[in-house]
Amino acid sequence: MPACQTLLGWKQVTPSDNYRVSGVNFTHSCWRHFARSSASLSQPPVTMSRVFLSRFRTSLTSLKRSSGRPLPLEPVLCSLYKMSFGRQLSGMQRMPGSAPISCLGPWPKDVGIIALELYLPSQYVDQTELEQLDGVAPGKYTVGLGQDRMGFCSDLEDINSLCLTAVQKLMERNGLSYDSVGRLEVGTETIIDKSKSVKTVLMQLFEDSGNTDVEGIDTTNACYGGTAALFNAVNWVESSSWDGRYAVVVAGDIAVYASGSARPTGGAGAVAMLVGPNAPLAFERGLRGTHMQHAYDFYKPDLMSEYPVVDGKLSIECYLSALDRCYAVYRNKIHAQWQREGSEERFSLEDFDYLVFHSPYCKLVQKDVKPEETYFDRDVEKAFLKASTDMFEKKTKHSLLVSNQNGNMYTPSVYGCLASLIATHSSSQIAGQRVGVFSYGSGFAATLYSIRVTQDHTPGSALDKLVSSLSDLKLRLDSRQKVSPTVFSECMKLRQETHHLAPYVPRSSVEDLFPGTWYLTRVDEKHRREYARSAPA
Repeated sequence: MPACQTLLGWKQVTPSDNYRVSGVNFTHSCWRHFARSSASLSQPPVTMSRVFLSRFRTSLTSLKRSSGRPLPLEPVLCSLYKMSFGRQLSGMQRMPGSAPISCLGPWPKDVGIIALELYLPSQYVDQTELEQLDGVAPGKYTVGLGQDRMGFCSDLEDINSLCLTAVQKLMERNGLSYDSVGRLEVGTETIIDKSKSVKTVLMQLFEDSGNTDVEGIDTTNACYGGTAALFNAVNWVESSSWDGRYAVVVAGDIAVYASGSARPTGGAGAVAMLVGPNAPLAFERGLRGTHMQHAYDFYKPDLMSEYPVVDGKLSIECYLSALDRCYAVYRNKIHAQWQREGSEERFSLEDFDYLVFHSPYCKLVQKDVKPEETYFDRDVEKAFLKASTDMFEKKTKHSLLVSNQNGNMYTPSVYGCLASLIATHSSSQIAGQRVGVFSYGSGFAATLYSIRVTQDHTPGSALDKLVSSLSDLKLRLDSRQKVSPTVFSECMKLRQETHHLAPYVPRSSVEDLFPGTWYLTRVDEKHRREYARSAPA
């Protein structure tokens, strides 16, 4: 007879335990019926989360009240079990990263990113053509910044619609039910409401499932919010608060600037990530180097405008100094970890097989780590770039696909780079590799951490599925519609004039959107926003 176990917090309840639920004693004979029902449903021994147990209690209470007498518990237990948990457990069996019943000891194993979905707007402007419109020297944007194309949103899209699209596509592509998600957290700096979170808008997607037991909220600090949200999700899965379900993290932003030298560094998009145990991209536990400091390098004090205030030179200095300090902290931590394991090896950049960076623009990522006093020394920069060319080509260049073709997405930027790295390699090429990830947000907050890619790259494995899901990324980028710089400028002017306008109905055409894209239909006189989804392909 299979042992039937229930996860209450972290306590494993066995048949010898007596539990009292809604006035009914769960004794050994009751657990025996649970075991029989499990076997009759061809299910493995059961791990029930708090939400499932709560529903079971509710069912028992309802039956007890309707009968008006003590329940004949054993005969109805099997049917209650099927009614309360059959659908959920069936869905749980399909989850590629769901935790085993034992929960793998004190914490789940290999917690990290199981799946990743990237949403990019359907329109872009060519940076060479933008150079001509702006009357700047040829190559200023394409060579000086390293940018070829820049994605942008019309007035039909806002931060809510971007995140709605990314999350729904993640769930659909991976065949997941919304009741399999126990935490949903958003990282963004695109604020359209000073009180209501983007996360609460995303709960529309969960309505049909009836799942409202979903933790998490929005996290904000410039481009770092997505990483903070991801850390929160990983920490939740590894904590005593975890109930066995997935976490979903979505990072999204619309990066727009006033006309001028900063405008070509814009972009837009969203990345949704599925987080859980047994992940193909597992976070290396204890290996995070963080640096936080006060600076006004980039900030948005005018809440009525989408445009930031930027000190370009200070922002570059903060970014590079943060990278210096994060690397030093990370290196100390991995040295300490190796020493505890009996190794006296010294860590270097060569121990990262790949390195992905937050990318405001591609040229910044090519700047190597060097002493602070040389950050703006052109001769030193050229020397370091030349010396590090081989390392850049091998470890980082392929990760800049989305950044080069779509621009800076703010919070999703570094995860667009991670998606690009995966999309440009086969599963066998990245299996077993260590990926260094540097995330930076102005103000400023930064972390360097590492991901270890699973060794298993067999067909149908979690890694194989992840790589396959991103294999069409180049095609997606090429399927976008190019618009003229004049049309782009008109779109930016329209966004500026209608930002926070109420009531308002967007003027752009829904036909320009990709199939299956969420979009804004109207803003009423009380600033309440309504959305619809374009027909899927």
